[in-house]
Amino acid sequence: MFEKEFLCAGSDQVYRESILRAVEILQAALPSRPYSGKTPTDLAAIIDKEILPDNASSLDQALEKVRPLIANSILLTHPHTIAHFHCPPLIVSLAAEVIISALNQSMDSFDQAPAATMLEMAVCRWLCDEVGLPAGSDAVFTSGATQSNFMGLLLARDTAVASQQNWMVHKRAVPPQVDQLRILCSEAAHFTVEKAACQLGLGSDAVIKVPVDDSFRMIPAALADSLETLWKDELLPAAVVATAGTTDFGSIDPLPEIAALARRAGAWFHVDAAYGSALLLSHRHRDLLRGIEHADSISMDFHKAFWQVISCGAFLVRDDGKFRHLEIHADYLNPKAHDHAGIPNLVNRSLATTRRFDALKLWLSFQVLGRQKFGQMIDRTIELAAEAADLIRANSALELVHQPQSGCVVFRYRPSRQDLDVDVDVLNAALRQRLFDRGLAVIGHTRVRGRQHLKFTFMNPTTKREDIAALITLVVDQGRSLEKE
Repeated sequence: MFEKEFLCAGSDQVYRESILRAVEILQAALPSRPYSGKTPTDLAAIIDKEILPDNASSLDQALEKVRPLIANSILLTHPHTIAHFHCPPLIVSLAAEVIISALNQSMDSFDQAPAATMLEMAVCRWLCDEVGLPAGSDAVFTSGATQSNFMGLLLARDTAVASQQNWMVHKRAVPPQVDQLRILCSEAAHFTVEKAACQLGLGSDAVIKVPVDDSFRMIPAALADSLETLWKDELLPAAVVATAGTTDFGSIDPLPEIAALARRAGAWFHVDAAYGSALLLSHRHRDLLRGIEHADSISMDFHKAFWQVISCGAFLVRDDGKFRHLEIHADYLNPKAHDHAGIPNLVNRSLATTRRFDALKLWLSFQVLGRQKFGQMIDRTIELAAEAADLIRANSALELVHQPQSGCVVFRYRPSRQDLDVDVDVLNAALRQRLFDRGLAVIGHTRVRGRQHLKFTFMNPTTKREDIAALITLVVDQGRSLEKE
């Protein structure tokens, strides 16, 4: 009675037609602009409120209701969609998603994903080798940097408590002395460092922000001073977090110097390389990651500069024995007998139980594109940022904040007349919102030293110099129009 509803028992023809029809609707409904400009109220009105109708409809009828959702989505392939680390995905990654979804393997136990488990393990071994981690290192796929950064700081906390106080947190809970632990990161580090500290029972006050230089990279001498102050105050540096590719500026902290200071202080060295890890494949800029091989743990995101479909990330750890802090055995899933029998159950190294077979899309993308093509694409995004910086610097209506180190460019719109009674911060915020509301461009925004700025994040290697020039002209024209209003 229900065979046609399931791939395992249904017709191959039904399966193919369903996928093809979905693709046809997608192609037909895709917008041509970065965004339609619709407000939240507008969007709420186009959604069918009957979530679970009493009677079934055909696939075609249901897909027709998806059209307005597609038409009012952000068009990631448009050269004026340039706000976030939000990549247009590779076609091969989309193809892999069809296989991943259809197979529906669950990556927690071997008997739910035997071949998938072995492929993920192989990809993880390659990642560790590519970074330069030693034998005995390992990795696991994650949902992204939020989860990976949390895992790094969780292992840092539990390692510090175990070594300093001979206390196993995952058995005995957090000890009273945990309030002595501190995490050090740069002023430009990702907010998930503080978020993880809150979730780990340390509190955001446990995070020490280290000053950055004019390129928004952590200053090693300032880190050394902060570590010295902690020792004087009888506080313990549980972790030092370096960033390889900050969210706003794409800046990369001086990893070798930070690694040496962390090691000397006995602190766990975590590198948030969610964005910058793509430089491992760069032909020209890989050296920017020199020192990452000294990390105790690393966050990598593949749904950023590896152009994978969301979500796809990995957490790497120097000593796979540290995964013991996550390990809980369940008789039905990963009994200890499996360890003795050599049966790998990846739930032993993950915060999640059920996980998708995301390693497949990265592996398939590598197979189809190869190292040379990936490297060229990564290098091109950095070239685009440099070109944008040159165009911004040459435009008197704009103020460049920094010379980009990777694919991010932060700048500011200047009023045409300095004597105008206008709040420049308000003007820049309004300018970005105007571009979005009119569907002209999706650009980023941030605050630098308390002042409102605009941001380009280059994730699309097919963007051309003339696309950038047109976008900059658009920004300036809309800014001048706002001034008059």
